[in-house]
Amino acid sequence: MSLSLKKDFAWSLLAPTSMGVRITPVNGQPVHSSDLFQMYATSAETNVASIASYLGLPVKVLTTFVKESPIAQFIKSNLRSRNMSFEGPEISQGDPWGYRHQFNIADSGIGARGPRVQNDRAGEVGRTLSVKDFDLERIFGKEGVQIVHLSGLIAALSPETSEFCLQIARFAKKYNTRISFDLNYRASFWKGREEELSTLFNEIASLSDILIGNEEDFQLCLGIEGPEAGGKGIEAEIDGFKGMIGRVKQTYPHASVFATTLRQVISSNEHLWGAIMLEGENWHVIEPRRIAVLDRIGGGDGFVGGLLYAILKEWAPEKWPQFGWATGALATTFLTDYAQPADEEMVWSIWKGNARVRR
Repeated sequence: MSLSLKKDFAWSLLAPTSMGVRITPVNGQPVHSSDLFQMYATSAETNVASIASYLGLPVKVLTTFVKESPIAQFIKSNLRSRNMSFEGPEISQGDPWGYRHQFNIADSGIGARGPRVQNDRAGEVGRTLSVKDFDLERIFGKEGVQIVHLSGLIAALSPETSEFCLQIARFAKKYNTRISFDLNYRASFWKGREEELSTLFNEIASLSDILIGNEEDFQLCLGIEGPEAGGKGIEAEIDGFKGMIGRVKQTYPHASVFATTLRQVISSNEHLWGAIMLEGENWHVIEPRRIAVLDRIGGGDGFVGGLLYAILKEWAPEKWPQFGWATGALATTFLTDYAQPADEEMVWSIWKGNARVRR
């Protein structure tokens, strides 16, 4: 079963997001003992969209910027370097306690020492994302979008962004744009808004064509029973996830693709990495394989980006999770939170386990 994609479009992929920066110590050191850091532009949604943009498909980002901010200028330059178009309002900082772009302070971990992440989102300008700042009729009706990728991070960021994501989903459905929804549950975002967000997430999920999440996401965002406890071993684990995805499909029959990743951490630099996808009535399972990890942040986003790219290319469904698995593995080899594939061959070589030098 393949997704029917709109042919008359300006954008292959549209991603609403709140942009920020990640500050990372060099040489795998922890934050508290470092005095030298690298800075990268980042967001989960552009991590996803980078696979398509680096491989030549037209991508648009909807976001907000702090007016006359050097951090905003840094982010814009980064998005251009990733071949992404963007639009969004410029919001004045106000006083020194006003708006700014989020900061993500994170080390990569090494060996037995796991990564640690500190999110500093006070005054985040992305919380102001509003439907009134974008001409959705133009974007969806005149320009055209093949797939819009929505994230639970943006849907739960603020009441304004919640309404923004809901309206985008409704416009997408109106114009036959396919909707990808990665649930991305964050407890701190949901605190005090559980009933409101549960209703919102259920409506977006009911409109979605592609649903992505792990066991926590499906349970806490959508109220779906998680994997049943059973026997030990990878087969029992996969069967448990299949049962959960089957329950998701019963609840949201409009969707045609359901996916989750499988990850077991051996050390900070070695993981077992796998994936499960249900497409129509067809299961596609990638049993966990060992991958080397330079930095794990963005691996899940890389999987989603590769999955969506394969769907956009209208490949055979069995290739969708294969390409996603490989782009997720690729992302963990970069210090940026996003993979930067040189071409499709680089990705397929990872899938085939071919790490030989190319001359």
